[in-house]
Amino acid sequence: FITLNIDTIFHAAAYKHVPVLERNIIEGIKNNVYGTKLLIDFSIKYNIKKFVLISSDKAVRPTNYMGATKRVAEILCLLGNQVQNKTKFCIVRFGNVLGSSGSVVPLFNSQILKGGPVTVTDRRIERYFMTIKEATELVIQASAMSSKVVEIFILDMGKRIKILELAKQMIKLSGLVPIIDANDNYKPKPNELLIKFTGLRPGEKLVEELFHNTKVLNTKHPRIMKTSDNLLLNNILNKNITQLIKSCDENNLKKISRILFK
Repeated sequence: FITLNIDTIFHAAAYKHVPVLERNIIEGIKNNVYGTKLLIDFSIKYNIKKFVLISSDKAVRPTNYMGATKRVAEILCLLGNQVQNKTKFCIVRFGNVLGSSGSVVPLFNSQILKGGPVTVTDRRIERYFMTIKEATELVIQASAMSSKVVEIFILDMGKRIKILELAKQMIKLSGLVPIIDANDNYKPKPNELLIKFTGLRPGEKLVEELFHNTKVLNTKHPRIMKTSDNLLLNNILNKNITQLIKSCDENNLKKISRILFK
C-alpha cells in the first residue's frame, strides 16, 4: 500500500468452502471478516480509488458460517462507503464458478476417472454456474459501473442447474451409463457408473439465492444487475464486528454464533 501506486483492489481472498468453514469457524472469521476489515481500513488510509469485494450467493439469507462471514464482509464494505467519500466500495455477488478450486466439476471428473461412484449430496440440489472467463470479465465490467451510491452488483447467471443432471451428463460424456438408486450390493457393468447420494452437508442449502427481498435494477450491461442495501445504526454494526473479532481471539464459539446471528 505504501510503495505501490494502487488504483483498484479486487478482494477475492476468502475461505469459500462451506464444509471447511463449518469445522474451522474462527479461522474463517479471521480471514473473511477481519482480513476484509484490514484491507478496507488500509484502502481508506492510503486513498485507494476503488475497492471491489467478490461476494457470494451464500451471503443471501446465510444458513452456514461461510455465508455469514461473506455477509459481514459485504456489511463492512457498505459501512466503508458511509464513513468517507475518497474510496469507492462496491460489491459483486455471484454463484459458483466452473473449474475453480473445490468446484464440483473437477470433483466429478476425478470420481469418474477412478471408476466412481460419483457423489451428489441430494437429488433436489440446484446451483448457479458460470465460467471463470465469464465471471472475471463481468466483475471488471461491474466495477467500472460503480457510482457514489452504495451498490451491490449481481451477475446474471442464467437458470439454476440440477447437480444430479450435471453428474449424469458428465458420466454420459465419458461414454458411460449413469446408474442411480442401485442397492448396496449392485455391481456395475464395465460401461456403468454409480451415482450415490450422501446427504446435505451441515449448513448446505438445496437452492441458493442472489438477492434479498430488495429492488433489483437493470444496468447498461444485459448480464449485470444492481441493488442497494441501506444499513442503519452503523455504530451498532461496528460494535458487533469488534465483538466478533474479540470473541475469535477468546475462542468463544457460543458468543461468535450469537453475534453472527445478530
